[in-house]
Amino acid sequence: MQVPLLDLKDQNAALRPEIEAAIGRVLNTNGFILGSEVAALEDDLAGYCGVKHAIGCASGSDAILLALMALNVGPGDEVITTPYSFFATVSSITRLGATPVFVDIEPEYFNIDPEKIEAKITPRTKAIEPVHLYGQCAAMDAINEIAARYSISVVEDAAQAIGAKDKDRHAGSMSIAGCFSFYPSKNLGGMGDGGFLTTNDEDVAKRLRALRVHGAEERYFHKYIGLNSRLDGFQGAVLRVKLPHLEKWTESRRENAEQYRRLFSEAELGDIVKLPAERDGAYHIYNQFVIRIKGRRDELRSYLTECGIGTDIYYPVPLHLQECFAYLGHKNGDLPESELAARETLALPIFPELRLDQIEYVVDSIAKFFRGSIS
Repeated sequence: MQVPLLDLKDQNAALRPEIEAAIGRVLNTNGFILGSEVAALEDDLAGYCGVKHAIGCASGSDAILLALMALNVGPGDEVITTPYSFFATVSSITRLGATPVFVDIEPEYFNIDPEKIEAKITPRTKAIEPVHLYGQCAAMDAINEIAARYSISVVEDAAQAIGAKDKDRHAGSMSIAGCFSFYPSKNLGGMGDGGFLTTNDEDVAKRLRALRVHGAEERYFHKYIGLNSRLDGFQGAVLRVKLPHLEKWTESRRENAEQYRRLFSEAELGDIVKLPAERDGAYHIYNQFVIRIKGRRDELRSYLTECGIGTDIYYPVPLHLQECFAYLGHKNGDLPESELAARETLALPIFPELRLDQIEYVVDSIAKFFRGSIS
């Protein structure tokens, strides 16, 4: 049996007639950059995320960069964030000449540990950038309380978390700005790069809309030094087709997660395989289903590959230990929970179209490996 980590063929095939019609609308109107399809998508996304404004841009990486630019983050500033995330979380900070200040993660949830944030605040702290990793929101109440006490802005890296909730509040609605990705592997994925931002602040929204078009509020009149970061009309049209299906796809991911929990419990692997935990009050959307393996993680991954099962490691090297950030002076042992997660975590298939027999095959293969059937 073959079980890919992600397979978009069935999803896209089911929607192909609608997608082709949507692409045809763009061809008919020539609205290739931003345009009416993107504007309509932005309205839909604002409603979905429970915010006043959604602003499309060229990628999730640009979304983070634009949010920090809108807050005037620059040289001499510090931004507190997590080292256990995708590269863009931190590169967006350093591209502006600011300094990332790393806080270790909560081992149960893989998100920034709010209890360790306050000790890292200095007079230079300009923002806190929590990441809603794997589709579960960080502890935003605690983070926002600390930020409010010190008058620091919070920017949510919600690239993996569209539809995730914390006490019925959507990711991206709990801070000055939320940053999302439409990369094809995301729960709401486009057919190429794309991203968007959310905010309830009128001034921030106005600034973001200017920053994404070279800093111009009026064409050829540049108020800021901005970026060329506009969402394509084709992507806007495709995403408008997909958005109404997002809730159904999310529920399928959550159902798949429950099947994994049931099957792993029946296999009695609790001492070896640690399953993802859900925070009280959280609505986890399972962009990834990430287990922890106490020992032999890499051997298990190689075996699963031989079995035809796709896996991945998110992330094998924490950001504070990446070569390009060596100038920050970090070493092994500085952020032990992030480093341990990098050694132990393994993502299993969780996409909505995954079948029960495929999930059973994944769990059975893991059980065989650890029961000594594999030398």
